[in-house]
Amino acid sequence: MRRSLENVPAYLAGKPAAALPGLTSFKVSSNENPYSPLPEVVAALSFEQINRYPDISNTRLRDLLAAKYHLVTDNFATGTGSVGVLQQIVQATCDFEDEIVHAWRSFEAYPIVAAVNGAISVPVPLRADESHDLDAMSAAITARTQLILVCQPNNPTGVAAKRDELVHFLDRVPAHVTVVIDEAYVEFITDQRIADSLDLFHNYKNVAILRTFSKAYGLAGLRVGYAIAHLDLAETIRKCTLPFGVSNIAEDAAIAALKYEDKLMVRVRHILEERSRVSEALTAQGWKLSDSQANFVWLRMPGKTGVFTQSAAEVGLSVRPYGDEGVRITIGEDEANSRLIEMCATFIKEVGQV
Repeated sequence: MRRSLENVPAYLAGKPAAALPGLTSFKVSSNENPYSPLPEVVAALSFEQINRYPDISNTRLRDLLAAKYHLVTDNFATGTGSVGVLQQIVQATCDFEDEIVHAWRSFEAYPIVAAVNGAISVPVPLRADESHDLDAMSAAITARTQLILVCQPNNPTGVAAKRDELVHFLDRVPAHVTVVIDEAYVEFITDQRIADSLDLFHNYKNVAILRTFSKAYGLAGLRVGYAIAHLDLAETIRKCTLPFGVSNIAEDAAIAALKYEDKLMVRVRHILEERSRVSEALTAQGWKLSDSQANFVWLRMPGKTGVFTQSAAEVGLSVRPYGDEGVRITIGEDEANSRLIEMCATFIKEVGQV
């Protein structure tokens, strides 16, 4: 076995909620869409061709994405969720011991994907407001840097960089270094000051975008993600694709989700309303929340994540702790959100946030 992987942690997925007698439990630990798929999406699924391999290039889906974003089909590469495409991007851009700069804390998969592909993770601490320290990330660029990951909005803190901040940052990144704007939660952004990644893509030849059907589109179990990249990079990413990774069923579901996107966005708008309700209630209780532009809230509570996680479990909520730093909580079903508000009110009175 590769000794270089001995100290690489396994990815920690959000845990399902434990069943409690007389109480409905809720999983609010994985940032999933709480709604079942649209009937129109389910109706589009067919098992008649599962004896055949899928289209290795997912051409039908890429054609639709090209039309949606006014690009060409070859600007797109697909894979098994955005994290699968991220791995393809690392393979496409990084040789052994090349460096990948990213914020920390950020998406847990970043250092893992770097390590398993022989690259070196260069984590840069977040600023006090839980945002990317883009100045420090710029300063971390060396001759070995090949890839920079900007989680937008950041997972788990929910903060997204403003346009002027990203433009200033991109102007300082060498042209040969690829900057990936990871937008798994882009559909939940409401702040008009946040950078338009497609605008940046058109203006910077080293920018690529990473998106998914797992969150707003509610297809987490089918694993479909994609990259938007300039033609040379997109072609190389496709070379690194796991053959036949996106199944016929997954591609059909993604196509149907795009077709009925207006209906899905009604659900997204309700999640945003619930995010506001939860954020306002917790702020009124005395919690210090970051400016989440995602479908979750982040509570930083050094040293108290364990007791908070246990308190949540006792009322049927499975949340996502991050070491001793804090807890991320998905905006879920209305009942789950109301229970969270009640639980947080009790917790801050009895234990306090920090």
